[in-house]
Amino acid sequence: MSPSLLRLRGLLRKEILQVVRDPSSLLIAFLLPVVLLLVNGFGISLDARHMRLAVVTQAPAADTREIIQALAASPYLVPVAAASTVEGERLLTEGAVRGILVLPEDFSARLMRPSRWPAPAQLLANGTDPNTARILEGYVQGALLTWAAGQASEKRVLPAGGISLEHRYWFNPELRSADFIVPGVVGFVMSMVGTLLTALVVSREWERGTMESMLASPARMGEIIAARLLCYFGLGMLGMAVSVLMAILLFGLPFRGSVLALGAAASLFLLFALALGLFISTLVRSQFVAAQLAFLTTMMPALMLSGMLFDIASMPGWLQVLTHVFPVRYLVSVLQTLFLAGTVWPLILPNLAALAVAALVAVGATAAVTHRRLD
Repeated sequence: MSPSLLRLRGLLRKEILQVVRDPSSLLIAFLLPVVLLLVNGFGISLDARHMRLAVVTQAPAADTREIIQALAASPYLVPVAAASTVEGERLLTEGAVRGILVLPEDFSARLMRPSRWPAPAQLLANGTDPNTARILEGYVQGALLTWAAGQASEKRVLPAGGISLEHRYWFNPELRSADFIVPGVVGFVMSMVGTLLTALVVSREWERGTMESMLASPARMGEIIAARLLCYFGLGMLGMAVSVLMAILLFGLPFRGSVLALGAAASLFLLFALALGLFISTLVRSQFVAAQLAFLTTMMPALMLSGMLFDIASMPGWLQVLTHVFPVRYLVSVLQTLFLAGTVWPLILPNLAALAVAALVAVGATAAVTHRRLD
């Protein structure tokens, strides 16, 4: 075995022993992903369920009961009968309901009457949250159309001007926000964990003075960097495996893609994140500052600019360009594709190429700033 490989093996053994003796690295690699996945996976949801809706109607008792039953049949709505519009407005002002549905007395009759004019109805929604208000509008409209179709079938009358629209949702048939968010959370977790693993451990060596012994050894800087990357790469991949298993078993996500593609994306991104942590710890040499920089460079981009929560295509043009700077964007895109769509290589390969470039840049930058001197 060549002297370089012998030194690398010794350095790798030293890193493994350091991990075993100091469990903080194990906590970052395994406990932190579990906690972050549980908190973000269950805490972040774009689904609006069980929205309370005040229903004001002067229709006959039978029609009123059927309309309320149709609204109650939806898992997203909880109808609350209101005697008048004034009472509905009071409930809306107090925050007891999300909106008010006002149906005139002749609503059902005009709906079934042959006419080119639609039956009038009014929905008053709380617009403080525009997204929730639009969701409420869609749910109420869908429930009323379902009720109208049932009425038409029962009375054998076709609603005038009605349109029968058959829809089908690809990749996420149940429209669960968890299926969209959790893959992004996995990318968010690995971004933080990978950077923290090396940023805190190496900066602690600078603070304790053990880095001086490393610099005085015959080992080359490339060998020191490689040993650290290899050791924490193994921990990071195990943490990634735990995160993926939690997404599948705990959150019920489907995994339709290739394990090989998943491993390639995770490997390239971990190399980038670990090298970024080494880069930060080499520059600042302080655990506190290294932790702050690690959070700043990973948390905010992963949350806001990765596509985890917000569709990148709906962002302003200049912000869409900015997202290409952060490699977590490419990891999240690969994870969402593998979980929901499958191994779609035309989508996966460009992202893998971008991750490879990011990993090379990060490793090169770390090698450039790491020198065999204390200043």
